Amino acid sequence: MEEGEPKNFIPDSVNGLSYGMPGQVKLLWEVIKAPFIVPLLKLSVYICLAMSLMLFVERLYMCVVIILIKLFWKKPEKRYNYEPIQEDIELGSSNFPIVLVQIPMFNEKEVYKVSIGAACGLSWPSDRLVIQVLDDSTDPVIKQMVKVECERWASKGVNITYQIREKRRGYKAGALKEGLKRSYVKQCEYVAIFDADFSPEADFLRRAIPFLVGNPQLALVQARWRFVNWNECLLTRMQEMSLDYHFKVEQEVGSGTHAFFGFNGSAGVWRVSAINEAGGWKDRTTVEDMDLAVRASLRGWKFLYLGDLQAKSELPSTLRAFRFQQHRWCCGPANLFRKMLMEIVRNKKVRFWKKVHIIYSFFFVRKIIAHMVTFIFYSVVLPLTILVPEVDVPIWGPAYIPFIITILNSVGTPRSLHLLLYWTLFENVMALHRTKATLIGLFEAGRVNEWVVTQKLGDSVNNNNNNKPGDASTKNKTNVTKAIKKLNLLELGFGGFLFICGCYDYVHGKNNYFVYLFLQTITFLIVGFGYVGTIV
Repeated sequence: MEEGEPKNFIPDSVNGLSYGMPGQVKLLWEVIKAPFIVPLLKLSVYICLAMSLMLFVERLYMCVVIILIKLFWKKPEKRYNYEPIQEDIELGSSNFPIVLVQIPMFNEKEVYKVSIGAACGLSWPSDRLVIQVLDDSTDPVIKQMVKVECERWASKGVNITYQIREKRRGYKAGALKEGLKRSYVKQCEYVAIFDADFSPEADFLRRAIPFLVGNPQLALVQARWRFVNWNECLLTRMQEMSLDYHFKVEQEVGSGTHAFFGFNGSAGVWRVSAINEAGGWKDRTTVEDMDLAVRASLRGWKFLYLGDLQAKSELPSTLRAFRFQQHRWCCGPANLFRKMLMEIVRNKKVRFWKKVHIIYSFFFVRKIIAHMVTFIFYSVVLPLTILVPEVDVPIWGPAYIPFIITILNSVGTPRSLHLLLYWTLFENVMALHRTKATLIGLFEAGRVNEWVVTQKLGDSVNNNNNNKPGDASTKNKTNVTKAIKKLNLLELGFGGFLFICGCYDYVHGKNNYFVYLFLQTITFLIVGFGYVGTIV
């Protein structure tokens, strides 16, 4: 070969037959497929099947335990020392412990009155209740509105304090930590935490506090979230199905078996001494609530979940807000697992099986495996096996196991059983972002500490008729801009990939996976074009 002549590692002809560029690409594919692609894809299938089995066993275990809890476990009032606190004629309200209520806020224009009003309406002696509104708002107009609302309730005799920070560091954890430093808080034995969109019932403290008073080993009483806008659109229906399983099964099982679960960050009552003993609030991850719960558990404290005790809250009704929320909820636990794994292993204050539960079940299976196998297996590996027919996937992997897991997940929300198929497809789409967020957390990549406050709409979702008419051309430009911003290219790309695999399977396949692939393609495209939050 003469100097300067380009080197071509792909032959232009084989046995006298010449190939163009498409032919050369096909030849290259055949050359690398047998020694590289097929073994790698087979290994991926084995790993995904193993992860699917781990998730299946975990779901089956929780199903068995929740049935046993519902049938044979005594109610919390029977399992724990529980004595309602009553006012004494002679002592008055002095037998009630002093409780601090913290309400962290950040530009909560639509909902700030909800939580403040609910907190001020709690049925607890006013001289034994201290309410802190921890306002981190950056909008001076909103800050003034929240301050005026606090002053309005204070004029009615409510012990409510409006509090701001000079430096906003640590997001919500920083605000809660700063609030506990105030001198008047030292007399408070317990602290109840409610996010800005939460409205507890009036008897919330009267039902929760007696468990902490009568059981000194308890650090936390967690209530269940109830969603006021669950039926607003298809997106909120999907979220309700996922979160109902979390509250009705996962939290209940953790509380009933190991007296441990992740604090949900709101609608919970903590023992202040337990927070201090665990090292207080830390801002090293975006799941400071889970961080505190794990640290407190490793020091021997126990938690109690009360499914009958509920607090109303709001689900994000836009895809953008939901995606940011899911990023935080998936990236944070993975990053916390990375930071605390060896601390959990070396801990000597808790039983061996509780450490196994925290490491394997709570973190590894639920926070890592559940996200990754859902996306990698059903949106990457399975479609690729269609293009590489040399790789077989046992039918129980892509069919039987996910079917059973889906049925087990549906027990939390029976009223949405008719949406089960779409919920499964939607969860597969969201698994793309959850997997990405999980990997960012595990490897501490760029967005590991990203925290975008979830947008709340409050009653504004029902005020669509209040929009004033404007110039038609301006509206058209605005609509085009919004349509472009709603595009999610990653979902659109995977939708196209699955469509190609579905077409190939329809023509050449033998397992009829194209039915699933076309349905999954449609779901990816719906999310890709940003319409899931608008479907009612």
